[in-house]
Amino acid sequence: MTAKPLLPLDPALVNEARALAARAAQPVVDLARTHTTVSVERAMLRIAGLTGADPDGIPWVNRLADAVAGQVGIEHGIALPVFHALKDFPDLTRLAHAAAAGAARFTLPTDNAADEARERATAAVTTGFDRIDRSRRRRDALVTEVGDPPQRPWIYLIVATGDIYEDIPQAQAAAKAGADVIAVIRSTGQSLLDYVPEGATREGFAGTYATGENFRLMRAALDETSREVGRYIRLTNYASGLCMPEIAALAGMHRLDMMLNDCMYGILFRDINPIRTFVDQRFSRQVHARAGIIINTGEDNYLTTADAVEAAHTVTVSQLLNERFAHEAGLPDPLLGLGHAFEINPEVPESFRLELAHALLARQLFPDAPLKWMPPTKHMTGDVFRGNLLDGFFNLAGVMTGQSILLVGMMTEAVVTPWISDRDIALQNVRYVLSSCAGLAEDFHPPADGFIAKRANEVLGEAVDLLGRIVDDGLLNAIADGTFGIMKRPADGGRGLEGVAKRAEDYWNPASEILDADQTPIFERRGGEDR
Repeated sequence: MTAKPLLPLDPALVNEARALAARAAQPVVDLARTHTTVSVERAMLRIAGLTGADPDGIPWVNRLADAVAGQVGIEHGIALPVFHALKDFPDLTRLAHAAAAGAARFTLPTDNAADEARERATAAVTTGFDRIDRSRRRRDALVTEVGDPPQRPWIYLIVATGDIYEDIPQAQAAAKAGADVIAVIRSTGQSLLDYVPEGATREGFAGTYATGENFRLMRAALDETSREVGRYIRLTNYASGLCMPEIAALAGMHRLDMMLNDCMYGILFRDINPIRTFVDQRFSRQVHARAGIIINTGEDNYLTTADAVEAAHTVTVSQLLNERFAHEAGLPDPLLGLGHAFEINPEVPESFRLELAHALLARQLFPDAPLKWMPPTKHMTGDVFRGNLLDGFFNLAGVMTGQSILLVGMMTEAVVTPWISDRDIALQNVRYVLSSCAGLAEDFHPPADGFIAKRANEVLGEAVDLLGRIVDDGLLNAIADGTFGIMKRPADGGRGLEGVAKRAEDYWNPASEILDADQTPIFERRGGEDR
């Protein structure tokens, strides 16, 4: 449902902000359209059906892609060399085994041989997309069968012990206690692995490894609980890091419902090369659009390093850029879970009014997007009583401003990994505020000349000014200069650059071809204007 406008935002200024975001994003879109990465190529192999890993735990997609890259490179795409070589093997797995042993030769086929390889590749990848499409239809059927949560915002709760078999009962208990979305956070450092671990895992570090089997196990468990509680419980994980496209493909096949997928998070907070990230995120978002997966962006993270008042406009700029990148990849507004956070220092005078201004600005700029509202973390001190009160104010702001997805804040933030009892107390806080303040958004009408409206317009104006500078200097230069989250990340630095290649004129990837044909950019569907 589209939110009713409550702030007197200047429509011309809003349009200027979107136009500037489009201009700032376009060079990066062009870069993503003209480059490929090892992870994009491996994602194609996963969609084509290649699974499993060698005895050392390295996936066969890595072994096969590395062999092709070593012999012919990736700039032409690896599909034709792989599916040309497949004529001499019974399946992709046997070919990968041979490649890992140095017993397979790869060449770029031409003429009839290229046509035959293209047919084999297209058939295999089409079968993979059929699986993703079936998963999407299955989600729709289950939502119809058991029903959606009766209220918004959806209650989003994090579960992650490191052991998927411990995560499952905790996730089911959380759903029974009121959670609508279960997020299984990843093991520390997984975003820096240039491969996706295989199988069910039981030893993660401050999180659980994202694997296809872990996705399957948790989704099956939450389906069971969905029927028990009478509402569809959504599952979230992370499509970020060096394997972003592959994890997106696995999420689509195993019916995840949300994925954290931000255009700059990996660049800023994991020092992943900017070009690698932008190329990977475009492909991953195309997969999410095909799979009907809601993305969650990471603007809240900027406010954990930068001041939440001084840097408020950088959040708005990032949201506008994330919107543009998402629309270009075919993601519609109902799948665009833009992020923002309750991170102003509570000692700042009128901090709650400032939080309301920032939250309302996001709500009004993106009325059809399922905004994800993040709880306080930076200024949690270890005082659990103060922390629970702050979380209550956060919950209240979420209700008053009509947020869509509310991540449950923990009073033990910055103290310990939450116990089940901590989650129970946090859920009590959420349930009380959502119940007692239900419908409060209908009564909340800040005056047009009041503090909240003036602050929102001030932030929007600062965002437009910053976007203008980014258009002049270039987004990659802005990232290198520390514009977002005060992290400086040059375009030629960071992890993963060696896995990027400029596409040759004859580049071909059947997965990209299908996605490009399937998902016309949103602003093109609207006749050339993004909104």
